[in-house]
Amino acid sequence: MKIFLFKRSIFYLYFAFLHTTILVNAQQTIGGIVSDSRTGEALENVIVLLKKADIHFHTLQDGSFILKTTVLPDSLFVSIMGYEQAVYAVDDNHLSFNIRLDRHAIELAQINVTSQRLPTEVMSVDLKMNPVNTAQDLLRKVPGLFIAQHAGGGKAEQIFLRGFDDDHGTDIAVSVDGMPVNMVSHAHGQGYADLHFVIPETVKDIDFGKGAYYADYGDFDTGGYVNLETYDKIDNSSVKVEGGAFNTVRTMGIFNMLNENSSQNRRNMYLAGEYGYTDGPFDINQNFNRLNLFLKYNEWLNDRSYFNIQASTFNSKWNASGQIPERAVNEGLISRWGSIDSTEGGNTGRTNVLINYKDLLSDNETWESLFFYTRYQFRLYSDFTFFLNDPVNGDEIEQKESRNIYGMMNQYAKNFHFENSRLTWKSGFGFRYDDIGDIELNHVYHRNTLLNRISLASINETHLYGYTSGEWQSGKWKINPAVRLDYFIFGMDDKLTDEIEQDVIKARLSPKLNVFYNFNEKYQVFLKSGMGFHSNDTRVVIAQKGKNILPYSIGGDLGAALKPFPNLLIQPVLWYLFLQQEFVYVGDEAVVEPSGRSRRYGMDLSFKYQPLSRFYVDADFNYARPRFIDEPKGENYVPLAPIFTATGGISVKLDSGFSASLRYRYMADRAGNEDYSATAKGYFVNDLTMAYTLKKWELSVQIQNLFNVKWNEAQFYTETRLQNEINPISDICFTPGYPFFLKTGIKFSF
Repeated sequence: MKIFLFKRSIFYLYFAFLHTTILVNAQQTIGGIVSDSRTGEALENVIVLLKKADIHFHTLQDGSFILKTTVLPDSLFVSIMGYEQAVYAVDDNHLSFNIRLDRHAIELAQINVTSQRLPTEVMSVDLKMNPVNTAQDLLRKVPGLFIAQHAGGGKAEQIFLRGFDDDHGTDIAVSVDGMPVNMVSHAHGQGYADLHFVIPETVKDIDFGKGAYYADYGDFDTGGYVNLETYDKIDNSSVKVEGGAFNTVRTMGIFNMLNENSSQNRRNMYLAGEYGYTDGPFDINQNFNRLNLFLKYNEWLNDRSYFNIQASTFNSKWNASGQIPERAVNEGLISRWGSIDSTEGGNTGRTNVLINYKDLLSDNETWESLFFYTRYQFRLYSDFTFFLNDPVNGDEIEQKESRNIYGMMNQYAKNFHFENSRLTWKSGFGFRYDDIGDIELNHVYHRNTLLNRISLASINETHLYGYTSGEWQSGKWKINPAVRLDYFIFGMDDKLTDEIEQDVIKARLSPKLNVFYNFNEKYQVFLKSGMGFHSNDTRVVIAQKGKNILPYSIGGDLGAALKPFPNLLIQPVLWYLFLQQEFVYVGDEAVVEPSGRSRRYGMDLSFKYQPLSRFYVDADFNYARPRFIDEPKGENYVPLAPIFTATGGISVKLDSGFSASLRYRYMADRAGNEDYSATAKGYFVNDLTMAYTLKKWELSVQIQNLFNVKWNEAQFYTETRLQNEINPISDICFTPGYPFFLKTGIKFSF
């Protein structure tokens, strides 16, 4: 009997062992990496769920996950806040996955202040509740950034940020999908950044940063940077027609040419086009027309390699009423919408080709390369002084140029994981070469008659750069040291003097250090610091014989990101900026003007409040105190630099399909000249946008300057002489801001 029981026990043990072995052998291991579809960045804490087996896992710091199951086939659900959910089929032939998640708009309550993508996520909420309707709205999305148009709509906007009158982009780096927009050594002004080639409906995200604290931005990044990111894919095709006052017409179409997304293949392509026309409110019709075309194709070549190519072309023509003296309006010589020189205006065009390649070399390494080419043409007719220099023919000037731009950017990134910390190391290098065949400044009469060549040259400018940065995270701390080297080769051939100038070489090393401390997911404090430089025109470099041509800047931000309630975000920042020198090449006169050392400091305060998913309130307040250091007190104001600005609004989106947004912008009075004896007047303007969506149709109404206030958009303190005046007079010259302007539109999606 004992022998029988012993044999039976052995049998049961053997059966149990065999059963366990079968179960173990039947288990399948499912694994992979989850990353951002656009940046390739590994995503941590993504929920990965096997539906039938009811097993889930949170991805690790490198984006990896491993699941084991005995239930196949199954469905793999992948989700994280701020990204679209992805679903994959799992069977014996599909056990390894390289998952790329697409970002989508989120709500404010979902955002943690510790997020690596905090500015982008907040901007995503803004764009969802306040969609961009015009090309001008793209830059206005950046808190504290103001723009002004003063040449018929076709000229690049004048930009104001953090106590800088940036002219058209002198101290702010502007790019689209990483491709630089700023023009070096431009016929009109250094850093000229014309964004009119961008179709607003193609923009998905707006990335920005204030100050020179970022290793991957160098030239023009004194006050900050703005990078527009276009959609990789569109869900639906659509056409839109808009019309409004002043013979305004706009048509836009965006068409899905290819949309293949599966675990085996992922390709997308779309085409967008835009045409706009307006006469504007001025006595001289603007005849402003613009045509844009944009094509983008992207594909994941395999599980780890991404390829993108895009091309755009843009042409624009316009007439302009220019800047008119206050005294001419006050004395009744012209109306507020009149002009002194009725032949101002211009035309411009830009064609871009961009290629982007990205490779996920391993679970912890990425490589990205960007190549771009731009063909650019520009011609502008302006008259700022009227009859000051030529009492007979007037002072109209022609600024003209044609150039080719070639460039590339490369970046390598690697993650290192330690027991209680993580290090992300990034290094990059690149170059940009501007070949400007003829860049001209001419004195002309009514556009057609050449009176005098003031400046004529060919310019070659090469910019080489490299940078390295580390981001170390341990516990509640994040420390980001970096260093950047910018190397310039300036060359110019003055065709009026037949003098071939020798190349001038200059370099600038810029260290940076950013420190963050996270109390928890609701409270963060940070200190950003770094050195940069003020970019200079090649003609300045030659005039200065290479001396003091890359004046350095040094600055810092002390700030916080606070979420006392889930649906309220408060971001206060104290900032400081010192600039060694501000050489300016005055393209209107072909002279160099040094302005000496300057100091700026101030405060930015931002509120974002979303008490309901369909209701959103935001407000931004910005104060700056810009001063020249070497000038006597009372004579050291920085002309036209903004002192206090505020923007904000209320937005609502209802389930019924109705949406509305009331926006305001305020700029306080500011100094018109160095001793503040002249004042550039402030303004307070409101805009209203409403829309109603029903299935595939959308009706919209846009009202600019809702309360029809009288305001001056662009203002300058200028010495001018009118035709019948004996002596010149210095006063404020201005371009009036738009009056009440109504535009309606209809959109069909398919």
